[in-house]
Amino acid sequence: MAGSSTPAVAGGKPPLFATEKPKRMVAYRLYAGTIFAGILLIWVYRATHIPPREGNSLGWRASLGLLVADVLFGLYWVLTLSVRWNPIRRTTFKDRLSECYGEDQLPGVDIFVCTADPALEPPMLVISTVLSVMAYDYPQEKLNIYLSDDAGSSVTFYALYEASEFAKHWIPFCKNYKVEPRSPAAYFAEVATPHDACSPQESLRMKELYKDLTDRVNSVVHSGKIPEVPESNRRGFSEWNETISSEDHPSIVQILIDRNERKAVDVDGNVLPTLVYMAREKRPQIRVSSVISNSPVTMNVDCDMYSNNSESIRDALCFFLDEEQGQDIGFVQYPQNFDNVVHNDIYGNPINVVNELDHPCLDGWGGMCYYGTGCFHRRETLCGQIYSKDYKEDWARGVGTAQSADELEEMSKSLVTCTYEHNTPWGIEKGVRYGCPLEDVITGLKIQCRGWRSVYYNPVRKGFLGMAPTSLGQILIQHKRWSEGFLQISLSNYSPFLLGHGKIKLGLQMGYSVCGFWALNSFPTFYYAIIPSLCFLDGVSVFPEITSPWIVPFGYVAVAAYSCSLAESLQYGDTAVEWWNAQRMWFFRRTTSYLLAAIDTIGGMLGVSESGFDLTVKVNDSQALERHKKGKMEFGPISGMFVILSTIVLFNLVCMVAGLGRVLWFEGAEGLGPLFLQAVLCVAIVAINAPVYEALFFRKDSGSLPSFVTLISLCFVSSLCLQAI
Repeated sequence: MAGSSTPAVAGGKPPLFATEKPKRMVAYRLYAGTIFAGILLIWVYRATHIPPREGNSLGWRASLGLLVADVLFGLYWVLTLSVRWNPIRRTTFKDRLSECYGEDQLPGVDIFVCTADPALEPPMLVISTVLSVMAYDYPQEKLNIYLSDDAGSSVTFYALYEASEFAKHWIPFCKNYKVEPRSPAAYFAEVATPHDACSPQESLRMKELYKDLTDRVNSVVHSGKIPEVPESNRRGFSEWNETISSEDHPSIVQILIDRNERKAVDVDGNVLPTLVYMAREKRPQIRVSSVISNSPVTMNVDCDMYSNNSESIRDALCFFLDEEQGQDIGFVQYPQNFDNVVHNDIYGNPINVVNELDHPCLDGWGGMCYYGTGCFHRRETLCGQIYSKDYKEDWARGVGTAQSADELEEMSKSLVTCTYEHNTPWGIEKGVRYGCPLEDVITGLKIQCRGWRSVYYNPVRKGFLGMAPTSLGQILIQHKRWSEGFLQISLSNYSPFLLGHGKIKLGLQMGYSVCGFWALNSFPTFYYAIIPSLCFLDGVSVFPEITSPWIVPFGYVAVAAYSCSLAESLQYGDTAVEWWNAQRMWFFRRTTSYLLAAIDTIGGMLGVSESGFDLTVKVNDSQALERHKKGKMEFGPISGMFVILSTIVLFNLVCMVAGLGRVLWFEGAEGLGPLFLQAVLCVAIVAINAPVYEALFFRKDSGSLPSFVTLISLCFVSSLCLQAI
């Protein structure tokens, strides 16, 4: 372990974090070696057992396609192996941070909360996140909170104004009683009885204040009319008029809490953090904050990803401020976790294996990718700074406070105009990269290519909690956007293998490409979901016979891989049901989201289609939420992806029933020998898709699939079945 017990160097400070490599990696590498040997044997079988074309056209074409599919699966497995090869764990020592740095020596932190649409991201959701980061356990005079509103909504601004007043009560309440979490929505949803250190009367008083805030904001959301506000606070609302819309609005910058003013204190008389509202067309947050606060550390978070750990800033600073190990750390990424996950979640939303195993392995290769939320940056890394051993960070820097709030607002407005970045490095070398659905991933990769390391930190108390989508349609749309963005990166000049060549480790390049080739891996998956079942229906064998020794590598690779996957899920806190549900979602994504993402990306390269951006809905229907809690899948608005999915599952059902019936009727049980693996594959596809059959034939609620989806899918199934006649 590095740093946990290492004594401080002469005249220096003790380590502020430790890095540990877990044991038992030898066993995993031995397992990986046997899997790879099995994959090689499968390739040999496919290459040497292609039937002659004459008289067996379907078998010949199917075998050639399966050879290509198995090669692609094997190569993709090698990529995933790279992610698992080098895991590390990190621990911070916040007590040492306090010993080495006084509160007045800690750097300022600029925090950005981003929202885009008040209809899809309710203002109360947004301001609960804002309040959670305003209440960090950190010197308030060193915190600066920026709400970046792409919609330029007066309703969101009003909600933030109300939150600025509520913060005068909420922040001292959190600090006096050590409240966790510090999102009022999450806190009051969890707490049935007052916090141990809080009297029932005080808890009830604060709950009533929050209820009043919620009622006022929701009333404005529903009516769309902004009520009268005190004269002293009316100035900010003058920015809006009847001509302003979410698609057409000027740059707006309003400082709601200015700690230079005497009144910017809470009810206990303590200073409040700076609070700024801004509306812009792109992502120029770094520019605006450089005028108002210019803190050396920045953090950004999505509006639905509230702070769940009041000490997250101090944890991040343990990495940045470590004198021996932290000089080249460019950003600290926290994992995504969700607070609306239910037991045995039907959507496989628990991502414990990803957070506890996959991401620590990426960290072991020298870098974690930038998620776009829950991440702390050195400001200079976002401004294009190249790392060198001579670079020294000025942690004490910050903008002076001579200007008034009015002057700062006017100075900042020019920085949020849509033309500011024209013919400048902004959006290319500085700030967040523009023009890609996953601009955050490119931004993080470019930071790493400039010589900076990134760190992944996953504390016991999760740093941030957000909302997982609770309908299949939302999940598939979200993954289509992600996989399309990753594939665009992989096929562009920003490919990790091109941009990162000679700059980041090969293992990290391969780790990025695991997500980068999600979409392309949909083609072999789709092929496996259709062709072996079609051949089974026709009685054509495309796998080794059950008595053949060649069945061993096929059986071993499948059983060993899925057994290891199940063991990992159980080890990191999932249930067997959640693992099964996650396998189903894996199948859904690969046959719908990733497939369409690959087609759209290729079409975009050929100039026949164009990428778009679909915002994930953060509003849930109450009936849908109840179905989610009961383990019923919510399909959501009708999508072409549901037709694809329904066609696949209905086709496999027909193939299973008709194929088994044909074999048993004409050949008996002995006839299953050459077709055994195809029968197993077909039955597995049918079994894992049970919720789809339920939605097609048995459910009558609004979350099921309509009858016309069934009819369209049956037409496609009939067409496929004709191929076997």
